[in-house]
Amino acid sequence: MTTSGIGGSGASSDAAQAAAAAQKAEATKQASSKKDLGDKDTFMKLLVAQLKYQDPSNPADSTQFLAQTAQFTQVEKLEDMISMMKGQRMMNASALVGKTVTYMDPTGQYQTGVVSAAKLNGDSEPTLKVGNTDVELSKVTEIQQTA
Repeated sequence: MTTSGIGGSGASSDAAQAAAAAQKAEATKQASSKKDLGDKDTFMKLLVAQLKYQDPSNPADSTQFLAQTAQFTQVEKLEDMISMMKGQRMMNASALVGKTVTYMDPTGQYQTGVVSAAKLNGDSEPTLKVGNTDVELSKVTEIQQTA
């Protein structure tokens, strides 16, 4: 928890925290991207090995080969859709910055506050910063314009 002193060091501390958070998010994104590429590369290597080592007297059925290619394409498109959905969720969360929201806290009580920030942690759902509390977007029950 950061407290700002008389010299206004809270603002520079907040900027440093924001920069650190951005660095962490970029590292997570790169690690996720490398994992996706690894999965695609593994699939292609297996496919090439299957073709390379098939029995010449009993070659692979062309319909099987086409079905595997279609499955690979489907997986690629699903990954693209998931990435797009993550971006959409983050855009929705960031649109709430500056708005007053009502949300259910872990004890089941309704709380109200102004959203000061939105963040996306890896594959999890977006989190809103309301006061000193991190609130999952799905816990928000009402959104109002801040007066």
